[in-house]
Amino acid sequence: MEFTTVHLMRHGEVENPEGVLYGRLPYFGLTPLGKEMAQKVADYLVAERRDITHVIASPLLRAQQSALPTARAYDLPIEVDPRLMEAGNDFEGMQINKNRWQLLHPRNWGLYTHPNRPSWGEPYADIASRMTAAISSALEEARGHEALVVSHQLPIVTVQRFLEGRPLSHIPTRRQCALASLTSLLFEGNTLIGWSYAEPAMELVQEAKDMNPGASKAATNR
Repeated sequence: MEFTTVHLMRHGEVENPEGVLYGRLPYFGLTPLGKEMAQKVADYLVAERRDITHVIASPLLRAQQSALPTARAYDLPIEVDPRLMEAGNDFEGMQINKNRWQLLHPRNWGLYTHPNRPSWGEPYADIASRMTAAISSALEEARGHEALVVSHQLPIVTVQRFLEGRPLSHIPTRRQCALASLTSLLFEGNTLIGWSYAEPAMELVQEAKDMNPGASKAATNR
């Protein structure tokens, strides 16, 4: 039976001096530190002798830039999969970390009617569906080898929770999905037999700013 590993990578630190919830907005690329984080991931995969045969990324700029060092290290093209896109969010474009009280403005009350879905953005179930479909495609492409799949925090956390059978709704500050982290899924044939989590750029994360640091040591980008 063949073994295949699909590594879900979160992008590195994003250039976002205004602290905007960038979501799916274009043109938000990596900082120099974020690019260094992406290189750390590539170096880690090479040092670990990981058999990467496919590099696949969300179409957003920060994901493409995060995939680049690994694609170069393995002399591979970057394949684009829109199913790896960041989750949709009705608060996109707002500076939510600078003034959390704005979330309580009456104009936003209607967005909180179903917090477990959630009603302010793309449903968790839809995120899980498209992400598992993207992972299945990566599994098929890299059969017997390994794939690096670059996505975003909420989509990756949704996969983690789905695989563990936990409710998809959760407290964002408890997410285990640091900048440039790897959530690695090991398959035997088509069956998931285990998964692991690693932070190849851990020492850089401590210097970084993140819109939602989760459980990591990054500072909150305000």
